Amino acid sequence: MKKNRKKLVEQALDFEVNYKSFRTRNEKIIAARTAKEIVLSINEIYKKTKEDTLMDVMKRITVIKRKLELRLKGRLTAN
Repeated sequence: MKKNRKKLVEQALDFEVNYKSFRTRNEKIIAARTAKEIVLSINEIYKKTKEDTLMDVMKRITVIKRKLELRLKGRLTAN
């Protein structure tokens, strides 16, 4: 999936702004997969350019992805 850098960054920023709109479990699963896809696509570009802004975007999207996955798996409780 080849996308140019500008479109990927726009998609990532849009995802970052709207990630809380995913209500159902299915929407969260799709969102986590989308986040992974965005990060991997940006990573391919980052490997070539080494731009700090791309790294920052990847880090922010990864944090969101981890939050979504945590909500899907549930928090482990110490009983």
